[in-house]
Amino acid sequence: MKNTDIKKLIQWYDQNKRSMPWRDTGNPYDVWLSEIMLQQTRIEAVRPKYLAFKKELPDIASLANCDDDRLMRLWEGLGYYSRARNLKKCAMYLMEHYDGKLPDNFELLKKLPGIGPYTAGAIASIAYNLPTPAIDGNVLRVLTRYYGITEDIRLPKVKEIIEDKLNDFYRSKNPDSSYSSFNQGIMELGETVCVPNGAPQCKKCPLNKNCFAYQNKMTESIPYRSSLKERKILERTLFVIRDNQSFLIHKRPHKGLLAGLYEFPGVDAHLTKSEMIRHVELLGFTPIKITTLPDAKHIFTHLEWNMRAYEIKVAEIQHILDENYYLVNKKELQSLAIPSAFRKYTDWYSLRD
Repeated sequence: MKNTDIKKLIQWYDQNKRSMPWRDTGNPYDVWLSEIMLQQTRIEAVRPKYLAFKKELPDIASLANCDDDRLMRLWEGLGYYSRARNLKKCAMYLMEHYDGKLPDNFELLKKLPGIGPYTAGAIASIAYNLPTPAIDGNVLRVLTRYYGITEDIRLPKVKEIIEDKLNDFYRSKNPDSSYSSFNQGIMELGETVCVPNGAPQCKKCPLNKNCFAYQNKMTESIPYRSSLKERKILERTLFVIRDNQSFLIHKRPHKGLLAGLYEFPGVDAHLTKSEMIRHVELLGFTPIKITTLPDAKHIFTHLEWNMRAYEIKVAEIQHILDENYYLVNKKELQSLAIPSAFRKYTDWYSLRD
């Protein structure tokens, strides 16, 4: 990138950056936490969750000591719950090996649990102003357009090309450069001007004079992105088994999708009412009243759940199926770390008896 464009970008960022609760705090924990939350999640959804999380867990020490169920509850609504588990795992490692602090070294950051090259680069450059790349989707989009890279943006070689070009700037070791503002400037440009959905606002872009895609009218074709595989569709039937006081809740396995979180028991198939009754009876319950609940759908990145659900009232839940099942009352149901995939049903019981 031309030196004049680097200066323009840093100046543009310093003048136009949005106010974020994690921005310019001088706290590496804030950068780390926000970057993990922002993976696959919109800023509008992250902002209130970040503020609530920081209020409850203001530092690495409190995160390391947080109870797992409480952590999952704080993370609810952000999805990809393995991120929260990796946050705690890393916090515990930092307490043991780094006195509860994130190291100011890119190579050491990359070796921490749950921190990959992008997050390590973001922490190193934003929190410590180190000359390190932090390449996310926004950076790829902006720079493939700027340099006129027409190959599939999903290919690892495209990221390598961009990294090489960024390293040319970092290797210059210009003491007057703000690597923090430079990296954040490209990210901000990709989020607000060189946007992922819709036409880029090229006339507002500080890099438009030397942007290949803009100058050659190729912003619609760059970046090129190949299509993803079709999303798998899974049919599920949920059983809301309850008596007058309690609900039967299942804790999912500690590995796999939604690991370690709570759900209503169910099977991976759409059951008819009669099939559902037979299944519940085989579990040892005798239904006294059955209510068909509204259908629901939840979309993961590569999977879609189409859910139907039945409320099965029984006289009394006298046994628990195994150690992964729990009895909870209505208040406890609302406080458990139940994924947003089941929100239609948890909301149902927050409004109804």
